[in-house]
Amino acid sequence: MEYKGDMENIWNNRNIGNKGNRVKRGNREKVSLIPYSPYTILIFCLTFFVLNHSGFAGNNNLILSNDQSNRSQGGHEDNIVKNEDIIYKDNIKTVLLYKNGFQFSQPIITLSNDEKLKLSFDDLIDVTKNYKYTLTHCDANWKTSNIQQNEYIEGFTEDYIEDYQFSFNTIVPYIHYELIFPTQYLKPIVSGNYIIKVYLDNDDDENVAFTMRFMVVNPKVVIEGNVIRAVHAKDMDYKQEIDFWINTQGLYIPAPYKDLKVILRQNGRWDNLITNIEPRIINRDRLDYNYDGKIVFNAGNEFRQFDFKSLRYNSERIRKIDREYDGYDIFLRDDISRPYKIYISEKDINGKKFIKTEDANNSDIEAEYARVHFSLPFQAPLYDGNLYVFGSLTNWNFIKAGLMKYNFDNHHYETTMLLKQGYYEYVYMYLQDGSKTGDVTFIEGNHYETSNEYSICVYFRQSGTFYDKLIAVKEISFP
Repeated sequence: MEYKGDMENIWNNRNIGNKGNRVKRGNREKVSLIPYSPYTILIFCLTFFVLNHSGFAGNNNLILSNDQSNRSQGGHEDNIVKNEDIIYKDNIKTVLLYKNGFQFSQPIITLSNDEKLKLSFDDLIDVTKNYKYTLTHCDANWKTSNIQQNEYIEGFTEDYIEDYQFSFNTIVPYIHYELIFPTQYLKPIVSGNYIIKVYLDNDDDENVAFTMRFMVVNPKVVIEGNVIRAVHAKDMDYKQEIDFWINTQGLYIPAPYKDLKVILRQNGRWDNLITNIEPRIINRDRLDYNYDGKIVFNAGNEFRQFDFKSLRYNSERIRKIDREYDGYDIFLRDDISRPYKIYISEKDINGKKFIKTEDANNSDIEAEYARVHFSLPFQAPLYDGNLYVFGSLTNWNFIKAGLMKYNFDNHHYETTMLLKQGYYEYVYMYLQDGSKTGDVTFIEGNHYETSNEYSICVYFRQSGTFYDKLIAVKEISFP
């Protein structure tokens, strides 16, 4: 540990030159080599050897090796790229995609509008790379549409992500990349579901860094609806029901039962979608989806939260903060299982995250990364399924970094995740072996009073076409 102070100076000196510089490709400076004496070279080699064997050199490798559980996120085991929100490379962290200017918004924009999406991510290998991106159009079920790229993209079919900054005064170095799109060089020209794919060199599967979903809507119909307490006696204390109707506003839909697809989503989850909903009644321009007791979701419980926007003090849910030579360790207080606890109303943001540091000015490049330690006391290990930390911090996927391991010594489920400074919400999700849908009630409980957000998406497959148009999106909440 005698090198700790020197190492801080090394990182600080490294970052000083990058302060405030937003680097663009093509603006690289020329560096001239200065001849050194053999004695100077010998001293340099000895210093490098000592630092390397003390654990200070190759800081990125140390961080990545401690976070190998992030490999194969979202069940990605076979190196096949999927049309899902998945990070495929261990060095990529904190991927955000939202409507430009509002980090809490869903990535949805209106066709033929000036609305923009903002994509950002961090690369923990602090060497600049030529990241590219492209778009893939998908049907209502997120399967690749049977149309050519030039039928849904105007301009080039791929482009570079050229806006990046080096981290400044952080223990864990990284490069922060950003993209505001659509651009004049690449933009979608039809509505529907889209995947943005970010990759190096070419879009072969092995080169893909991550994929993220977004939507382009061309409003043609109007959705009205509300969320109520489930009407059936067996569900009314535990579930929430969505009743809604669609006003087609004169849009000609020859066969609503076949041509329309309606999909409902709870909060940010993709594992418990309600699909294949047909209208109960068709009355001229009004399609009624008011089914008593059919369109229901488990209400779950309010999300848990922790806040480490500042590393100078312990917030409510943080037990201890340790600073090590290679980064920070955040130890959360032990959580409790609450399936039979009385419901307690707490304000939350329904599982979202907010990247922010209060210890510096620029959260994009001055926020630290820390290893966050989760702990859940549990009497015995589960043998027919697994527990996961779940929420936007896992991209709403069951990822290996979020998989809880049972500690037989202290009878706790535990895991550690590498996260960027900010405010995070999460739940513990139980995933039974062989299932793709998580059970939030097993650890968190189920209360109809829980605040939740719901999205209703309406897709239209016009006769003679080969893709699904997104013609309406409605967001409603309870209460």
